[in-house]
Amino acid sequence: MRVIVAEDLMLTREGIVRLLMDAGVEVVAEAADGSDLLSLVARDRPDAVVLDIRMPPTHTDEGIVIAGRLRDAFPTVGVLVLSQYVEPTWALRLVNEHPEGVGYLLKERVVEGAMIVDALRRVIDGETVVDPTIVARLLGRKRRHDPLADLTNREREVLGLVAEGLSNRAIAARLAVAERTVEAHMSSIFNKLELEESPDSHRRVLAVLSLLRS
Repeated sequence: MRVIVAEDLMLTREGIVRLLMDAGVEVVAEAADGSDLLSLVARDRPDAVVLDIRMPPTHTDEGIVIAGRLRDAFPTVGVLVLSQYVEPTWALRLVNEHPEGVGYLLKERVVEGAMIVDALRRVIDGETVVDPTIVARLLGRKRRHDPLADLTNREREVLGLVAEGLSNRAIAARLAVAERTVEAHMSSIFNKLELEESPDSHRRVLAVLSLLRS
C-alpha cells in the first residue's frame, strides 16, 4: 500500500506518517498544502491519500475540495479525509460528490493504527468509510421521510457497520454471528432499499448513501 500524507502541521503529519509506517504502509511522500499534494499525486501515483480537512490557505474545508479534485483527476486513488470535528454535513458532502473510494474519519482514530489502515484498504477497494461517531449520530436522528423505515433494528445495525467500512467477516465478528447471517442481512437490506446488483454500481456504497442522505 503506497500512501501520501497531507497535513500542514508538521508534528501531526510526522505522527501520522510514523503510525502508518509502523503498520507496514509505504509513505511515498508528504505535503503541507493542497497544491503540493496534487503535484505529488500526479508524480507518484499512490494507492491512497490521507489529508486533513482543514488546509491552507483558509483552513476551512480545503480538504473536501481537494478530495474532490483528486477523485476527478485520479479516480483510482483512494482518499481518506481526517477531521477533528464531528460534522455529518461535511461527511455527507464528501460522499455525495464522490461516493466511491472516499472516507471520513475523526483524527482521534489516528491512534488506532489498525482502524486507519483498514479504512485505507477499503477506500482503495472503492468502498466508502464513515467514522463510527458520525454513523451513530446519523442513525439516531429523526427523519420526516425515512428510507430505512422498513429495516429491522439488526439490519440498521449492520448497515451502520457497513458505513464504518467493515467487511461482512468483520461485522460477523463484531456481532458474534455467522458470516452467512450477515450476508443474509445484507441481501435483505439491498432488497428493501431496492438496490439491484449491477456491474456499474457498488451496492454497499449505495446502501451507505441511503443512510447518509436520509
